[in-house]
Amino acid sequence: MHIDFSKDNGLVPAIIQDANTKNVLMLGYMNQDAYDKTIETNKVTFFSRSKNRLWTKGEESGNFLELVSISNDCDNDSLLVKVKPVGPTCHTGTDTCWKEENESTYGFFSTLEDVISERVANKDTKKSYVASLFSKGINKVAQKVGEEAVETVIEAMDNNDELFIYEASDLLFHYLMLLQAKGFKLKDIEAELLKRH
Repeated sequence: MHIDFSKDNGLVPAIIQDANTKNVLMLGYMNQDAYDKTIETNKVTFFSRSKNRLWTKGEESGNFLELVSISNDCDNDSLLVKVKPVGPTCHTGTDTCWKEENESTYGFFSTLEDVISERVANKDTKKSYVASLFSKGINKVAQKVGEEAVETVIEAMDNNDELFIYEASDLLFHYLMLLQAKGFKLKDIEAELLKRH
């Protein structure tokens, strides 16, 4: 990999991203020596501009950034460093240097999880299908997932892709409800699948 260290006094910005959650954790700078040490030790090392020396993240706190991969951008003058963080990344004790929690998010599926939680909490069974289904208990929620699963299987064996997507969407929505009825969310399923991977 060619990295252009000729700009900016031999330094290139290094964007640190959690390899699993894809969240940006911090920004640091590397020179050639920091890059080489990172590759050699599999622990992310920066060039500290304030201390004017190499600095391995976690050398004092123990909160290392274990290297997963490094790639450079189209101009070869900045790096994307994917890591497995050991503990919080920021020196202030937060997960990221932007005070954000380093949790997985699943795009619109996370929004759906929030909507389900909100509807269950509001308990407006006359206006909310979700609240109405939850009010009937876990057995009814589980039964509905079973019904949607059967309908999805039936449509999978047919040639109507539009109906298949419709039923598969119903199944996924009701599955998200069942997870919450049992006290879980997608992050719990992700954690189990990561253990199996």
